[in-house]
Amino acid sequence: MDKEKIILTGDRPTGRLHIGHYVGSLRRRVELQNSGLYNKIYVFIADAQALTDNMDTPEKVRQNVIEVALDYLACGLDPAKSTLFIQSQIPELCELTFYYMDLVTVSRLQRNPTVKTEIQMRNFEASIPVGFFTYPISQAADITAFKATTVPVGEDQEPMLEQAREIVRRFNHIYGETLVEPEILLPDNAACLRLPGTDGKAKMSKSLGNCIYLSDDADTVAQKIKTMYTDPNHLRVQDPGQVEGNPVFTYLDAFCRPEHFGRYLPDYPNLDELKAHYRRGGLGDVKVKKFLTAIMQETLEPIRTRRKEFEQDIPAVYDMLKAGCEKAREAAAATLDDVRRAMKINYFDDAELIAEQARKFKGE
Repeated sequence: MDKEKIILTGDRPTGRLHIGHYVGSLRRRVELQNSGLYNKIYVFIADAQALTDNMDTPEKVRQNVIEVALDYLACGLDPAKSTLFIQSQIPELCELTFYYMDLVTVSRLQRNPTVKTEIQMRNFEASIPVGFFTYPISQAADITAFKATTVPVGEDQEPMLEQAREIVRRFNHIYGETLVEPEILLPDNAACLRLPGTDGKAKMSKSLGNCIYLSDDADTVAQKIKTMYTDPNHLRVQDPGQVEGNPVFTYLDAFCRPEHFGRYLPDYPNLDELKAHYRRGGLGDVKVKKFLTAIMQETLEPIRTRRKEFEQDIPAVYDMLKAGCEKAREAAAATLDDVRRAMKINYFDDAELIAEQARKFKGE
């Protein structure tokens, strides 16, 4: 029988989700969910992981769980097709993390490029919370608990997935084939690997205030695009402009489709022609930004509408999450049983062990 194809993916609830999340993962998740190619899809809200660097502001994490859930539903994740759950409600993940910690050295964690970058970003060099330092191990528990074969993430998360694969290989080497080794699934659009902020900074982030949120209203979206960073040397319409490193064109790469030109900018047949005109001069930023605004409003309007509908019945959203947690916990518990059996710490279920010890102490 073919091995089940299972997806596991999620987000930290540190704020509402933005268009960087949408092009980097959310849009793809919905496509994968609706593709019929996967037997199971688990999408989780990583609140326990968010607490590793927000322990002193737990209310922030608590409030954002529902924000992320609403963004998931608004984007088209369907509880009938995907299991949506909250990480902290699956205690089996903590136990798996604890066992996996014995398979990883401190020096190996220190070499993890993603961990290094995250530590620098948060100025943790002098005092790293242990939970934050070991979160690659926690991620390995998340992935393996659900026997995930596929983990759709950005390329910046490759070191984390490699760490998970190492843990799987080491566990299986010591205890026998028990855990499933996951594969990474990268975004298929290069512009979606990392969407820059509206200010031109490399990363869109809440702390930098350079995000367009999925829940922003139409006026806010228009204003944010209007004030977006472009080519600083493109001062007059006739000046040649630079497309590379220009967030407006990066966003067009990520969101623009051929049919958008017929609808909103019929002067141009495609994006290549628009870029060529900008490069040679004679095309103003205002015109390009208006085109981007029209595309973004078309993309975000159905998401905003669906979100408002779900906001009308918040108890139902919590009920959906609770049902997802129950289903996820059942799957994680089954994996934990396998792990305990492989490690031979399932003492009360091991009839052979009990009989052997009984014979030993009877002197048989």
